[in-house]
Amino acid sequence: QVQLVESGGGLVQPGGSLRLSCAASGSIFSGYTMGWYRQAPGKQRELLAYITSGGRTNYADSVKGRFTISRDNAKNTVYLQMNSLKPEDTAVYYCNTNPVPVRVRGSDYWGQGTQVTVSS
Repeated sequence: QVQLVESGGGLVQPGGSLRLSCAASGSIFSGYTMGWYRQAPGKQRELLAYITSGGRTNYADSVKGRFTISRDNAKNTVYLQMNSLKPEDTAVYYCNTNPVPVRVRGSDYWGQGTQVTVSS
């Protein structure tokens, strides 16, 4: 069964930190590159960072130096450590395989996401 479960979001003040987690079913984690994405209201979903099965990482310019992606292959979990958060980081955050999202019965599959709100 395909499953992606994101958690760890919440309300945080500007400059604060959060750590997001994404638990994935084994069939869509082992050997796959995993990415963190976000979607703000009225905007398209964007890729923030990805990590290969071997641990190589890449970041969007908007989060470089502030966010860190990591993975625990034994736990089928990918993390996103977010520091120095800004109001413009407010969005729903998702994880998925990269570069192509998981497909289930012919459609892209996304988990429920986790809401991050940065506000004073």
